Amino acid sequence: MKYSYYSGCTLRTKAKDLDAYARASAKALGFELEEIENWQCCGGVYPLGSDEIATKLSSVRALNEAKEKGQELVTLCSACHHVIKRVNDDMKNVEDIRTRANNYMKLEEPYAGETTVLHFLEVLRDRVGFDKLKEKVVNPLKGKKIGAYYGCLLLRPGKVLEFDNPENPKIMEDFIRAIGAEPVIYPYRNECCGGHIALKEKEMAGNMSDNIMNSAEGFGADMLITACPLCLYNMNKNSKSELPVYYFTELLAEALGVKEEVAK
Repeated sequence: MKYSYYSGCTLRTKAKDLDAYARASAKALGFELEEIENWQCCGGVYPLGSDEIATKLSSVRALNEAKEKGQELVTLCSACHHVIKRVNDDMKNVEDIRTRANNYMKLEEPYAGETTVLHFLEVLRDRVGFDKLKEKVVNPLKGKKIGAYYGCLLLRPGKVLEFDNPENPKIMEDFIRAIGAEPVIYPYRNECCGGHIALKEKEMAGNMSDNIMNSAEGFGADMLITACPLCLYNMNKNSKSELPVYYFTELLAEALGVKEEVAK
């Protein structure tokens, strides 16, 4: 199976590991991530203004390229996924935005939200299947107690992203079970870490991260996993907690026995 793949800017700089472990794991699981050519930054933040068209165009371009290839579009970064999924919903359901964006793009065939957007975790759940993933594990992470940290962007707005239940998600916990570890459910797993204010309000962002990590530790977690580069950075740099935080793809690669290949 081949998917169009939007990596995004951060996975080319500060979050190279998130990308590299995902590619190696995809190969081990029998599917291919075909990176979109000439992609541009998604903008990092979804533009709330309905008249903001120019800032949506890079997402439309990526979505349309996947459409032309007849492929589903896979993302990894929580922010990229959030932006692209919401822009796709605009193109499907908001006539004014769809018309104006297509007028800018001058496409041979107008884009109207035809592409299915999947986060890598959704590929594992809905295309590969967690039972199948479990069968592929060669190095089960037995004995590890892992807290899933969802953050803000994967879950909300729930009716648009349709990633999981925004109040009581379970996709990452099911993933943790599939790789042989024990998920730790804790109260702050879908609260904001403060990453978006980390530069301006470092102390506040640190306090918000501390709340999350102290909550996870209090419920017995040995580590946290996340899909968000900004969350990982904020919790590692601004929190007083020493609880380690990893990209979920790193633990996936370890469980599949391909982590060392990436390290080389």
